[in-house]
Amino acid sequence: MSRKNYTFTSESVSEGHPDKVCDRISDAVLDAFLAEDPRARVACETFATTGMVVIGGEVGLNDRDRLKNYMGRIGEIARDCIKDIGYEQEKFHWNTCHVLNFLHEQSAHIAQGVDKDGAGDQGIMFGFATNETPALMPAPIQYSHAILRRLAEVRKSGKEPKLGPDAKSQLSVRYEDGKPVEVTSIVLSTQHLDAAMTSDDVRAIVEPYIRETLPAGWLTDNTEWWINPTGAFVIGGPDGDAGLTGRKIIVDT
Repeated sequence: MSRKNYTFTSESVSEGHPDKVCDRISDAVLDAFLAEDPRARVACETFATTGMVVIGGEVGLNDRDRLKNYMGRIGEIARDCIKDIGYEQEKFHWNTCHVLNFLHEQSAHIAQGVDKDGAGDQGIMFGFATNETPALMPAPIQYSHAILRRLAEVRKSGKEPKLGPDAKSQLSVRYEDGKPVEVTSIVLSTQHLDAAMTSDDVRAIVEPYIRETLPAGWLTDNTEWWINPTGAFVIGGPDGDAGLTGRKIIVDT
């Protein structure tokens, strides 16, 4: 197969996916400490499951008294995230889930290495920009993201109240002469609040938004559609599948 003619598949998950719920909470905790002290150092991990969110890690602030006072806000930050995402399920509700905070002060031995100009850890990063999309992201991942963002918009606005927060999308895009020209298959699994809904019912809701999101001509008669292929998807989020910070990094790259 020519390197210019191929099919590439990318996956995205919604803000309500259990792992992304945890990413969102960890990000919000980091943002809150940085707003308090731009030199704050935060390593925050979040775990979410049925009726419970557990937050742990280390925080370094120049003012220890402020650090102690700020720890009392962690539960509120987590609940605000869950509320904004839209979880009000019986077994995972922003107002009733237990939030356990095990954040503590950063180790003095680690702090001494990063107080000035040091690096506290090491890692390998990669990435590139492409002119396939205005966002300079590859087309498969960009439009996988865009579909889920659009569904989140219509769910939160009340336009599509039967959709739930948890969802996943996957696009396979065919390239010709190095350029994306066609979606060969689309897989979308989305939580729905009405247990009586079938896969066809869900497709009737989401298909118009998928079509308006993708470039004209990319969906053809040959495109394969797989909408909620496993059937009912009522129990979603951390109640259906435990979440953990950092497990969806590949989705963001």
